[in-house]
Amino acid sequence: MDTGNNNYIKTILKGNFLPYGQNFPGNVPPTGRFSNGKLVPDFLASALGIKDKVPPFLDPNLSNEELVSGVCFASAGSGWDDLTTLMTRVITADKQIDMFKDYIKRVKGIVGDEKNGMKIVNDALVVISAGTNDFGYNFYGVPTRRFQYTVDRYQDFLLLRLQSFVKALYELGCRRMLIAGLPPMGCLPLQMTAKFQNPLDRKCLEDQNSESKAYNNKLSNLINQLQTLLPHGKIVYADIYSPLLDMIQNPKKYGNSTKLPSTILIFGDSTMDTGNNNYINTILKGNHPPYGQNFTGHIPTGRFSDGKLVPDFIASTLQIKEAVPPFMQPQ
Repeated sequence: MDTGNNNYIKTILKGNFLPYGQNFPGNVPPTGRFSNGKLVPDFLASALGIKDKVPPFLDPNLSNEELVSGVCFASAGSGWDDLTTLMTRVITADKQIDMFKDYIKRVKGIVGDEKNGMKIVNDALVVISAGTNDFGYNFYGVPTRRFQYTVDRYQDFLLLRLQSFVKALYELGCRRMLIAGLPPMGCLPLQMTAKFQNPLDRKCLEDQNSESKAYNNKLSNLINQLQTLLPHGKIVYADIYSPLLDMIQNPKKYGNSTKLPSTILIFGDSTMDTGNNNYINTILKGNHPPYGQNFTGHIPTGRFSDGKLVPDFIASTLQIKEAVPPFMQPQ
């Protein structure tokens, strides 16, 4: 959600360098968005006919027009849990509320009076999305909170913080809020990579996905309660879990028709040579025991290994062939 606020604070979590922003409109330098292009706030603003992109509130060059039509207070790496931001040194949820208070003062100053300033706040669409970093950093990654809470209790802890955040926004005049749930946490590249050392073994972690769904169910119920408690507002739950999981499981539906390779070509040294040295004048040969003792047929093939090499495993995983022959092997 952060469209660039982290550019203006002291944190290592910045997206103002390549490859970030390489597809952003206008061929401009990376904007601080953790994306190759636009983010959800930009697409929403564009779809609603407000503006093409949402600038970060901390941008010192914001025009009055930009301020009045909307800005972003989000900070990449933030969350509901203050421990999350303590680790990442980014903007806490409470600090984002303080920034919003400053925003209200500035908007009132621009439009010239209290009533019109508050009308802008009342009519604004407020988009809220957090929680992913809390689980990713504090529960699944560095298990700080896992020593203190069960996953069920940690979900409740985060939702209590979210509830306080929403109430604070309501008291400040926000009346239209869209609150996003968690994505399928177990399918995030970071989570899968941390679990599986071999990239070829990576798959979604069903336990984390189930926990994301449980959190989202609680969030949906909480939003119904908040709607009753805050009767002058309209608070809506945004399900991002289902569409993202569908994109992951059914990529062809969304135009991703990537075809697996049908050919594999290998270059390199002894770690990749499947037997070419057998056919040249060199003392570096692997065609004798103990090489090959665990290879199919238990015979040395010229591989400097007791069995298969990386090219063989890759070819097998891609379902091309079980073993990659050396190019110099006579037909």
